[in-house]
Amino acid sequence: MRILMIQPNYHCGGAEIAGNWPPGWVAYIGGALKHAGMTNIRFIDAMTYDIPDEKLREIIRVNQPDVVLATAITPQIYKAQTTLQIAKEVLPNCVTVLGGIHPTFMYTQVFSEAPWIDYIVRGEGEEIAVALLQSIEAGTHRQDRKRIWGIAYIDDDGQVVATPARPVIEDLDTLTPDWSLLDWDKYIYTPLNCRVAVPNFARGCPFTCRFCSQWKFWRKYRHRDPKKFVDEIETLVRDYNVGFMILADEEPTIFQKKFVALCEELIKRDLPLHWGINTRVTDIMRDRNLLPLYRKAGLVHVSLGTEAVSQLNLDTFRKQTTVEQNKLAVKLLQQAGIVAEVQFIMGLENETPETIEETYKLAQDWKPDMANWNMYTPWPFAELFEELGDRVEVRDYSKYNFVTPIMKPEAMTREQVLKGVLKNYARFYMRKSFLEYPWIKDKFRRRYMLGCLKAFAKTTASKKFYDLERLKMKGMSTEVDLGFDASKVLTADEIAQLKRDRPELSADMNFKGTPVKIVACGAPDDLQVSESDLPVKAAASKPKMTAVQPD
Repeated sequence: MRILMIQPNYHCGGAEIAGNWPPGWVAYIGGALKHAGMTNIRFIDAMTYDIPDEKLREIIRVNQPDVVLATAITPQIYKAQTTLQIAKEVLPNCVTVLGGIHPTFMYTQVFSEAPWIDYIVRGEGEEIAVALLQSIEAGTHRQDRKRIWGIAYIDDDGQVVATPARPVIEDLDTLTPDWSLLDWDKYIYTPLNCRVAVPNFARGCPFTCRFCSQWKFWRKYRHRDPKKFVDEIETLVRDYNVGFMILADEEPTIFQKKFVALCEELIKRDLPLHWGINTRVTDIMRDRNLLPLYRKAGLVHVSLGTEAVSQLNLDTFRKQTTVEQNKLAVKLLQQAGIVAEVQFIMGLENETPETIEETYKLAQDWKPDMANWNMYTPWPFAELFEELGDRVEVRDYSKYNFVTPIMKPEAMTREQVLKGVLKNYARFYMRKSFLEYPWIKDKFRRRYMLGCLKAFAKTTASKKFYDLERLKMKGMSTEVDLGFDASKVLTADEIAQLKRDRPELSADMNFKGTPVKIVACGAPDDLQVSESDLPVKAAASKPKMTAVQPD
């Protein structure tokens, strides 16, 4: 069985500023499939290589895959749907599979827009993908699908079916990532001009921030054994020459003991590796005496979710931190020799020109090494999205990318918010480039910060940073084209009608799924089976695998 994995070709001028990021899902899902005996796998990174649709069509035609897998976060969803549509047009008999956080919760809407998708993998994908693809290889997936946990599909009657959620992978040390599937020459971290990896030390988050749904996607916080995880890191460094990593975890410092053990193991092995994390302000304050240890282990960059300028906004997000704590965390990191980056969330309903200016003043007061102004993005499967209701006029998910204003503040236009944020970026980094970065005494920190500045300058010159191509000079003024699909910008009445007429299109945020009919021996064919009635393992056929050599 030929398996083709594709990263959809989506760009927005956000995270790509720092370089090309290797898609971790390919290593983890692909590794699980290989471990189960399905070895004929090829990966196409249409995003990193910027492969246009017609060229992708030809690649699919040449490879003749039996199964095509793609993934999608929210802004990628339309490109992912198009990618699988192309696969179906080229090879009508191939099986198309989509995974990722957006289709996990929004599968009914995805199927309504893209009925050519055969299956959606809901949630943590390794075990689900193995069970599904084994059944596809056996040719029994249509009979087996209602017994495979964690998938959604359109049944023979045209109804969307979501099977019960598969239990999470309790032991993450059983993961078998295969990093050889990636073309490592393309994954370069611009600030240090070295290869970059994004591995998983832990999955999940015990916190319940209302603007986020990662904690619902993973459902339970779990972490790996530090020594076994460093085994994987050592492989990345030794076999693939990785020099920088970003932990994919929502918050790797939650359990201090485990994070300390990770750092101690890295120090013991003395790997030529630097790394960065995202974490909470409160953890930095808790670990103030451990920060030198973290730096010795190679941790050089911490991004803090400071989020908002006013405590009111912090309470809205349920962040449980204060503005003064944010300022202190920045200072503690810098004293330990670690780059401190702060994140501001912009474009809430109470945004004004004055609050935008206040974020700039706070950035000057806190003196972080870096600052990002991210547009508030109400994920369609998060609590705040439901609470905001008809105020979320923009339903063009391709613009849910943190660089496009989705919400319209009461006192500003979206265009004004964008211009204010870009002004903050220009002032902040202009000051850093002339008055601070070149004069940093620590040689590594100076090289690192100048490398970050290079990344900003490079993407600004190409107009990729923050999608600057949407700004057009008209005489002495600047016009902004946010590029929304007009058909996906709804009025309050249209939103109300959509909720009334198509309630099934709303997010399934609790993995409730739909009732599944399973025919039991001697039982009526309408027997309803609950999750507790199903076996722990998916009841997919598991034939003996025969390895097929790649073309």
